[in-house]
Amino acid sequence: MTMQAVSIKIPDTIAEYAVVEDEKDMLIRNAMILFPYIKNDTISHGKAAELLGIHKMDLIALYGSLGIPYFDQTKEELQSDVEVLKKLRSKIA
Repeated sequence: MTMQAVSIKIPDTIAEYAVVEDEKDMLIRNAMILFPYIKNDTISHGKAAELLGIHKMDLIALYGSLGIPYFDQTKEELQSDVEVLKKLRSKIA
């Protein structure tokens, strides 16, 4: 994968943390740059993984290791979705 240097404005107090040389740290930083675009549905996990040059499941696992869940539904929302699917399934059968 080719790399390009970019210039961003950040507070002086965090500048030392923005420059990383380790490949894993670079992957984490770049994944975190993409995360807001996943969250607001601009890009998918699959597209973000493609941009990062990794598999989608590896990206999901990376976010998970950082405490960012793949599914962000509450238990109640999940249960509601399950109930809707059960009703739809009963209408099809």
